[in-house]
Amino acid sequence: MLLITGSDGQLGLMFKHLYDNTQAYFANRTVLDITDIDCINQYTKNKNITGIINCASYNMVDKAEEDKELCFNTNTIGVKNLSQLSAILDVPLIHISTDYVFDGIRNTPYKETDTPIPINYYGETKLQGEKMFLEHAKTGVLIRTSWLYSEFNNNFLKTILNLSKIKKELQVIYDQIGTPTYTRDLTLIIKEIIPKIKKNKKEIYHFSNEGTASWYDFAHEIVTLCKYDCIVQPIKTENYSSKARRPKFSVLDKEKIKNELNIEIRHWKEALKECIKNLY
Repeated sequence: MLLITGSDGQLGLMFKHLYDNTQAYFANRTVLDITDIDCINQYTKNKNITGIINCASYNMVDKAEEDKELCFNTNTIGVKNLSQLSAILDVPLIHISTDYVFDGIRNTPYKETDTPIPINYYGETKLQGEKMFLEHAKTGVLIRTSWLYSEFNNNFLKTILNLSKIKKELQVIYDQIGTPTYTRDLTLIIKEIIPKIKKNKKEIYHFSNEGTASWYDFAHEIVTLCKYDCIVQPIKTENYSSKARRPKFSVLDKEKIKNELNIEIRHWKEALKECIKNLY
């Protein structure tokens, strides 16, 4: 059975739609604190674990600049612990990282082989987590993704939906470029990858939906699809107050995963339509 950590997050909750309790152990932070090795050992004792999918992550980018200890422990130490666990159990680890490991100073998509240079603390802890995976896991896949949203929990889609119901106008940043990624599409890709993982080999893949967008484009499409009477106005990053810096351009190159898995990836606008349909 698979061990899926962070099962109360939007990625973990999406996995509950793919697997049931006879196929996976779903562990939230209450029952499995990945930063505590004793807790890990106790939880996994006498369990038949065939693979680990780490959906646990501290991803509050601004808050991470202040809440550094918890962010580091979750995104770095937790990954080290799970990587070591996977090596001891001799099972594959699938770990999820982020486009925010890149500095965003270029204007062409980032490949798996490009050197990560994070510009905020969240990105730094995720990069350190990647290093823990590469150093301590024996078998597995590291997937960098971007701008995740879903029907579950708090995310950009849910925020825009809630605000556009009560406001006549929203101001959204237009000079940060990336790709919105529907969590369902990511989980389906991971499910496809698992049986193809080669023993004693580690891979890095980039995955997002196709196309590019600014946060303004993303918000505008959400409001348009829902036909809300709300105007979305574009603003520059410098006019929006935030504690953490964000990459200006963090589009991921997906040629490797498309070629090796022989898959087609749908455009972010098509994925967004499905997600919104599921909400209503």
